[in-house]
Amino acid sequence: MNKSSRLGAWIAIVVGTLYFLIPLFATFEFSLRMRRGTYSFDAYKVVLGDPSFQASFGYSVLMAFVTIVIGVLLVVPTAYWVQLRLPKLRPVVEFITLLPVVIPAIVIVFGYLRLYNSSSWLPMTGNERATDLLLAFGYVTLALPYMYRSVDAGLRAVDVRTLTEAAEVLGAGWPTILFKVIFPNIRSGILSGAFLTFAVVIGEFTMASLLDRPAFGPYLQLIGANRAYEPSALAIIAFVVTWASMGLIQVFGSVRAAAAHQS
Repeated sequence: MNKSSRLGAWIAIVVGTLYFLIPLFATFEFSLRMRRGTYSFDAYKVVLGDPSFQASFGYSVLMAFVTIVIGVLLVVPTAYWVQLRLPKLRPVVEFITLLPVVIPAIVIVFGYLRLYNSSSWLPMTGNERATDLLLAFGYVTLALPYMYRSVDAGLRAVDVRTLTEAAEVLGAGWPTILFKVIFPNIRSGILSGAFLTFAVVIGEFTMASLLDRPAFGPYLQLIGANRAYEPSALAIIAFVVTWASMGLIQVFGSVRAAAAHQS
């Protein structure tokens, strides 16, 4: 790479970094101005001490864990079976898992409301627990592209066929193969999909709002419409949570790569 190309690359990196960091810094700086004439963390204290924040954030964290469990139990066996027995169906499955990216969330949730309202054959919106389950299924749908690709990448990194045949020779059944052989060998892929799912659920607004559930996304919108400094503090908190999830993906991925290299 010549000097001009290297300089152009550095300029692009610097411009991209400033484009990303300047609005973030401005938001953080504004969130510190709640106390007139000086910087303080009063906005963060108000937000973190708000019972509605604690309830909505706790609800979204719980829904994220439920979504992750359902997503893993759905995606891992499917991706494993496609790679092992039905490789010709891979393009079809990949297309299906990409549909939530193409179809807006508002279309999906209106479909849910149409199918599962109180007058339908399977009413789920009239009961809070049933609506929570419906919301979890909606989150699984939204996170499907990220979960599937993370798991599929993990499966491609190991010799699934050899592991399966070795386990079958030792007398293992399919549940044992899945949970004691496949799951441990694609742990990093599952964790990557789990953290991406967590980030998606924490910031999701449309489904939770239209299903009238007390999630973190609607709380963010409500505070943003009625407060001045607290929304900036919430934006920084949401940013930290999201990027912490991304950082954990990198940490677990690096640990997994180091372990594989040592072995």
